[in-house]
Amino acid sequence: MTTADYVALALFILLWFALNWITTNARFFDRPSLTLAMNERRREWIYTSLRRDLRMIDTAILSGLQNGTGFFASTSIFAIGSCFALLGATDKVNAFFSDLPFVFNGGRSAFEIKVAGLACLFGYAFFKFGWAYRLFNYCTILFGALPMREDAELDPLAAERAAERVIAMNVIAARNFNAGLRAIFLSIGYLGWFLSPYVFMGTTGFIIVVLIRRQFFSDARLAIMDIDVP
Repeated sequence: MTTADYVALALFILLWFALNWITTNARFFDRPSLTLAMNERRREWIYTSLRRDLRMIDTAILSGLQNGTGFFASTSIFAIGSCFALLGATDKVNAFFSDLPFVFNGGRSAFEIKVAGLACLFGYAFFKFGWAYRLFNYCTILFGALPMREDAELDPLAAERAAERVIAMNVIAARNFNAGLRAIFLSIGYLGWFLSPYVFMGTTGFIIVVLIRRQFFSDARLAIMDIDVP
């Protein structure tokens, strides 16, 4: 491990935390992120469901959210297993990288540290997806406790409190899901570290730019914000 390796790793962690904060708590050039805009759409969805007699559509949406989260949790487990398999073949993989002229080879120990870091990254994603899966389950239960349309009209304050509980749980679950998804995206940039710390910094910066563009400057955000897509 060289000084450049430590600098690249510190930059990776710093940009990761900065991206999490910007997309969930802040505005970028006075623009709310796609995540913040979607939170408002979640609120609209739940309040709209209070005016429906039948809510099979809403339960199908909740089921889809939970199933998608479960898929990524399973994917993270497979990725962690692949990292352990890679550790078992350290000598072969390290020898392969040593033969490449454009790769900075730091030796066996450095390679194992990088693979262990990648496993930790996928482990973080798994715990985020696993917690999000459970929170979406709680959200389904809270949604089932929403009053029917006639009861909501008779006691709108109680209906509003029940809706706010569902909204809060749904937003928290989505926040954890998004955190896991960002970890998966950033793992692509992390792979650059196996080539060299400078490639690591470059791939990390590229992934961060792509994610910021999707959050603040994408057509998807314009659609959510009710702005005409060019």
